[in-house]
Amino acid sequence: MTHPTLDIKGSKGNELSGKKIVLGVTGSIAAVEAIKLARELIRYGADIYGVMTRDAQKIIHPYALQYATGRDVITEITGDVEHIELCGDRIGKADLLLIAPCTANTIGKIATGIDDTPVTTFASTALGAGLPIIIVPAMHESMYSHPIIAENVQRLKGLGIEFVGPRLEEGRAKIADTDDIIVHVLRSLSKKELKGKKVLVTGGATAEAIDPIRILTNRSSGKTGLELARGTFIRGADVTLVQKGDCPYTAIRNIYVESAKEMSDAVLGELKKGYDVFICAAAVSDYTVDRSQDKLPSGQALTLSLKPVPKLIERVRDMHPGLYMVSFKAETNVSKEELISKTRSMKDGLKLNLAVANDVGKGGIGEEENEVYIIGDDVIHVKGSKREIAKKVIDAIAGML
Repeated sequence: MTHPTLDIKGSKGNELSGKKIVLGVTGSIAAVEAIKLARELIRYGADIYGVMTRDAQKIIHPYALQYATGRDVITEITGDVEHIELCGDRIGKADLLLIAPCTANTIGKIATGIDDTPVTTFASTALGAGLPIIIVPAMHESMYSHPIIAENVQRLKGLGIEFVGPRLEEGRAKIADTDDIIVHVLRSLSKKELKGKKVLVTGGATAEAIDPIRILTNRSSGKTGLELARGTFIRGADVTLVQKGDCPYTAIRNIYVESAKEMSDAVLGELKKGYDVFICAAAVSDYTVDRSQDKLPSGQALTLSLKPVPKLIERVRDMHPGLYMVSFKAETNVSKEELISKTRSMKDGLKLNLAVANDVGKGGIGEEENEVYIIGDDVIHVKGSKREIAKKVIDAIAGML
């Protein structure tokens, strides 16, 4: 009989379908976050097996993790040799050991080969079997700053163990956000088609200052750019995102810009460092104005002189003719045939590898879903969430690369 809590399985995607993940929970107050994390992993299709230390059981009851995973929780090593069954070098073993949260004590034990708790025994077994391991630290910042802890972290990284976080806030090294952990798990278990590739993505709107208070901007939310950055990172790429906003994923380098000029300068400066792929998903301002140094008076008519902004995608193509490039084109209230024709003309004129067309007169800007046509050698029609659209764009990039 299927545990009722597993009714959510695969509700957010199937990327982890068929994957077995051992979730080790140690004695940090952040153990309360393990319930949410387990549930979120299941929503991507994973099968979760919970393992707890004795100290973790003082924070949350094993029943809570049993509820979250839909399986009995391992709280001690028995004659069933659970650590060998799940993390040993054998058929049917788990795909990943995820320790979240992981205390300074547990980090030290794993680094020195001590396995006197169920979690450290699983870690020793996983290391010996070559199983991927992700550690998500959580402790006070003063503990995380301890030179021996830092040395242990580097030692484990040298053994191939991946670390996610922590978030340094309020004097604490807090457990990473659940979404941040999820993307690292997805990357760890993906095929990594873009491994070794450097990808630069632009996203969202830019803003042109009229005066110290007012701006000219557009309705772009930046969701598509963020999904493209997330998706290429999951596929194994080293990703930089340029946008007027923050990025929730710590492993994605984020460059904050506001104006079209700032975005252009940032992109052109980055590309000098050497990139394999440039995805221009930003709705860069087409016009700018001369900024007033003082606030313009309100309550009276105002005429602004708009000046055209050089097209970023054209500047990039002129300066980097061999770069793999993807750009987006928006039109309003045109036929499908005209939309595709105009986008193909842009693609051919700029010698782009891919171009993505959408009719924003029918929705899409600022919304969760959109309808686009991905134009490469063929035309691919995609209608759905921006995450689904990003996946299809990245599929096309990976296939062509």
